[in-house]
Amino acid sequence: MKIVGLSGSRVGSKTKTAMNYTVKALTKKYPDTELTMIDLADYDVQFSDGRNYMEYEGDTGYVTQTIMEADAIIIGTPIFQASIPATLKNIFDLLPVNAFRDKVVSMIVTAGSAKHYLIAEQQLKPILAYMKAQMVQSYVFIAEEDFYRKEITSDDVLYRIDRLVEDTVTLTETYEKIREEKEAEYDF
Repeated sequence: MKIVGLSGSRVGSKTKTAMNYTVKALTKKYPDTELTMIDLADYDVQFSDGRNYMEYEGDTGYVTQTIMEADAIIIGTPIFQASIPATLKNIFDLLPVNAFRDKVVSMIVTAGSAKHYLIAEQQLKPILAYMKAQMVQSYVFIAEEDFYRKEITSDDVLYRIDRLVEDTVTLTETYEKIREEKEAEYDF
């Protein structure tokens, strides 16, 4: 199983902190999983210009192809100005409409205010649904007060991240079994 962790911002530390904990939890509980962490702060991704994702080269080509080859994606995103960052939206724009068909996608959202918890519901989930993702319905929302010195201090948040990792892997395995059974029905 190939899982991509996608940290969807070029700035800030909270989303990176949450994604680093997620990666540790995933590799500890599921060591056989092939995990790739993509922190958009480490890549020079071009703005989408409408080309097919396979036509991009360099960092843009690497990021889009890695996402397209994944079985599951864990997206970490901050909320800026009551919206997702442009860097994350650009990733969606670089990919085809059906990019997440047969992929499980889960989310970790960090925000400075508890008032931003609905951004995932009103902006991120509709984009992922449009792109045909099988979503883990419960996402992890982490507020400003759950961090201290680049560490997550809330045991509840840590538990919810652990549960999100487990749900992501379980749902991915379940959908894979369903696809295998459907393909076996065709008898060729």
